[in-house]
Amino acid sequence: MQRKHALALGLAAVAVSAIAYAQNVVAPRDELVRGRAADLPLSQKQRLLSQRAGTVARPAARRAPMMARLADPIYPVTEDEVYDTESFGRYVKWLGLTSAYVNVMSGCPKPTTPDEYCQELNPAPGAFTSFAFDDTARIKLPKAASNSILCYWFSPVLTVTYSNVTASRAIGRFRYTPTLTIENPVLDDPSLIDPTTGAPFGGKLLTSMSSSESFQESLEPGVTLTERSRDSAVCIAGFISHKALVRNYGLTPAQADDFFASPTTVRLNVSGSVQHVSNASMIFGLRVMGD
Repeated sequence: MQRKHALALGLAAVAVSAIAYAQNVVAPRDELVRGRAADLPLSQKQRLLSQRAGTVARPAARRAPMMARLADPIYPVTEDEVYDTESFGRYVKWLGLTSAYVNVMSGCPKPTTPDEYCQELNPAPGAFTSFAFDDTARIKLPKAASNSILCYWFSPVLTVTYSNVTASRAIGRFRYTPTLTIENPVLDDPSLIDPTTGAPFGGKLLTSMSSSESFQESLEPGVTLTERSRDSAVCIAGFISHKALVRNYGLTPAQADDFFASPTTVRLNVSGSVQHVSNASMIFGLRVMGD
């Protein structure tokens, strides 16, 4: 049985926070995208910022008409009533499952499967060890897989061994930050500008997730302890939606229609750091849903 299938079975029993840390993540110009995870609803201030960012001058979009169109609302609800009018009343669509295995340890073994990643620990006692892995897992969605929104269930299983080999009290630290890279041919248009970078999208955008976590343990000299945790973060506003494409990223409604009518690839990236940790094992399960 493939490991991701085994993980799916194991995470079935798992009960159902975003810090931009990875060095390869472009720093934001304001709190528009990075101040909060994309999966959280926008505050009034963020809406104003995003609308302002969407007014960046650019030439007319060059795209071939796809005759795509957002489906009509099922019920006559308003944004003030439910906010997410596009998906209101629609059934959830299951759009795939994937997983990644990330370790931070000394003596990283050779990976046995493509979804295994390992970072060698900094050998200096008490020094930070940082890790950053892109495209640790991916889901490739066909055309028109969803109507107006893409959501995730993100289920980490974490096993961390804290160790203080010094002669003084220390703080063991472990944190990780997942992000998603979303690839879609509509974003290949050079006239479309990513408000988080000020440059063309180049076929993809990077979004944070409301799933970052940070742990600390007080360690007496010579103490070693192991902790295991598991939890899940589930969809709120979606990691991308028709509304977000227009309000946050400056696409026209027609371009947002085309986005959802086109194939989309979702890639999971994971970064973080450890200190006074002798081993950290992270198993990440990612499921995508739509409407």
